[in-house]
Amino acid sequence: MARKFTESKLVLASHNPGKVAEIAELLAPLGIEVLSAGDLGLDEPIEDGATFIANADIKSRAAAQASGLPALADDSGLAVHALDGDPGIYSARWAGPDKDFTLAMGKVNAALDDSSDRSAHFVCALSLCWPDGHTETFEGHFHGYLVWPPRGDNGFGYDPLFQPEHHKETCGEMDPAQKHQISHRAIAFEKLLAACFIK
Repeated sequence: MARKFTESKLVLASHNPGKVAEIAELLAPLGIEVLSAGDLGLDEPIEDGATFIANADIKSRAAAQASGLPALADDSGLAVHALDGDPGIYSARWAGPDKDFTLAMGKVNAALDDSSDRSAHFVCALSLCWPDGHTETFEGHFHGYLVWPPRGDNGFGYDPLFQPEHHKETCGEMDPAQKHQISHRAIAFEKLLAACFIK
């Protein structure tokens, strides 16, 4: 049985404005005051876990300990099947120090070369950690295909490269509200809300 969230404030353990905005929107109906690690000036921990869940745990634990508030962390990325799951947990690192995802998308496409298999999925791991160290974790997957050239200016990260199954638009072309209903983050959040927030 998962621990229920009863507090009025929550720290989002992220310094990524796009991710913070997306997660804050998903949490808005709950009436919880959402603070970001960036707003609180918290340091970014070293993410040296071997999985998405491990890295989400590192971030949520660090934020909960530093703030004294429950903290929610997301670790997400793109797993390309023909690349043995790369860039995977290194998805942000493929964008370099300047977080240039145009560069990252180009790297992914170059690595695929002439591969006929362009299937991929996004992964979102969520870790909710309380200041006493208790954590609850959840994971969502979002399947689709990679297009080239990238299409659309909505979303962030690899969104313009990724066309979800059964859709004609990339995540970069989709209305953000539509993407939020079907994405890896939405799937993981549905699990989190059912376990920890819905009475």
